Amino acid sequence: MNQHTPFVPPRLSDPRLTARRYQMLIDGKSVDAETGETIRRESPAHAPTLVSEIPKGSHADAERAIMAARRAFDEGPWPKMTGSERGRILQRISDAIRKHREELATIEALEGGKAIAGVRGEVAFSAELWRYAAGHCVGLTGETHNSLGTNVLGLMLREPIGVVGVITPWNFPLLIASERLPWALGVGCTVVLKPSEFTSGSSIRLAELARDCGLPDGVLNVVTGYGDPVGQSFADHPATDFLSFTGSSRVGQIVGGLAASRIKRVGLELGGKGPNIVFADSDMEAAADTVASAVFGNAGQVCIAGSRLLVEASAKDELLERVVAISRKVRIGDPLDETVQVGSLIHRPHLEKVERYIGEGRAAGAEVITGGERLGNVGNYFAPTIFTNVTPDMSIAREEIFGPVLVTTSFETPEEAIRLANDTGYGLSAMVWSNDLQKAINTIRQVRAGRTWINGHGDGTPEMGIGGYKQSGIGRETGKYGFDEYSSFKNVYVQLGGKGRWVS
Repeated sequence: MNQHTPFVPPRLSDPRLTARRYQMLIDGKSVDAETGETIRRESPAHAPTLVSEIPKGSHADAERAIMAARRAFDEGPWPKMTGSERGRILQRISDAIRKHREELATIEALEGGKAIAGVRGEVAFSAELWRYAAGHCVGLTGETHNSLGTNVLGLMLREPIGVVGVITPWNFPLLIASERLPWALGVGCTVVLKPSEFTSGSSIRLAELARDCGLPDGVLNVVTGYGDPVGQSFADHPATDFLSFTGSSRVGQIVGGLAASRIKRVGLELGGKGPNIVFADSDMEAAADTVASAVFGNAGQVCIAGSRLLVEASAKDELLERVVAISRKVRIGDPLDETVQVGSLIHRPHLEKVERYIGEGRAAGAEVITGGERLGNVGNYFAPTIFTNVTPDMSIAREEIFGPVLVTTSFETPEEAIRLANDTGYGLSAMVWSNDLQKAINTIRQVRAGRTWINGHGDGTPEMGIGGYKQSGIGRETGKYGFDEYSSFKNVYVQLGGKGRWVS
């Protein structure tokens, strides 16, 4: 039986629960879909309350946006501006995000069911990402080679790759867009963006704010709708030069295949099944708190979630006792309530998917020691759930559940912990806990994952690159690596004179 503190039921009379109607942004203009069709979005936390209506984009709408971006790149001022000029506009966008923080946070809480207290922090960090990229626009460089000979000078010129298609998911729509857009724009690219049909509002508002901040027409376009046809058009169209996709590994394979047919560069951030390795010498109080937040935060709908707990056998009982106690104190419910820490799952089919995994785990012999059930009668809420007696062959240990579900396995030696951690097709994130820094570093060095933490989880800065190993994706975002992702490098060999003639 679930033993959580009282569930905070959604308040259906909240005045913020109003439907908003959005338009796409193409070539600087707010427009409806060519067909006039729309997609209606109900709040997953207050269902069946309507909170947004977006245009249902088509191939034709995607075509218009792509060609607007193409013209803006080939003929417009953006790629020709100085880095300083582009940086000033990006800084204004950062300031606008900060100024509109409450509006953007409310949109995401309503469309995504995310706790508004947490979303405010995501919006603030999004503004920091734009600010960082703005400051680095003036410092983007290539290379010079001055030792090739007396009459030779070599140059490596950095150039924007061109038109970039960006497809973002529903779990962190503004934040993930902000890990990509300012880097692509900062280099001088133009962009077509397709947000998830479930959470398009904040991306549309971001593009509108960018337009109001002086971003030239066609530089940032937003087309809303379904992956087929809109996202497919971004991947397949000959006028796009690069595709950035964030989402499931299954869809990433499809999108990557479409881009490969055009010999088009791609950046993919896909699924994860992050191991959280806890050694017996760890600070158990700090580890338990972070283990809980790493898998239950945002209802587990986080690609870098620490969904696999690998704990040294001698510390298993103590750590699990602490994590269970924390899980039963998490305040779950109405995302617009200031005291709530965890909101709703994204929609009913996803809730049913999480329930299916709970059933599979139990059928395979794993034990649920807390949670495992829905919460409330309105919305898509699920209790933080912890499994023990989990073996590596179980579906709950191998597949990305994307819900508030922690699976626990014990180990005896560091070598066994590393083997268990790497026994997955994913490689997006990993965490190691130990007060022995040498042990922690030696362990994390051998774990095949792109985003890792020692004695922590989730923290990051714009300066550090992010991305995955194995089936968790290719490419790197943010930091200096993000600028390289959206750049092409041209070799210029300059002959200054003195070369003998081929024919005399």
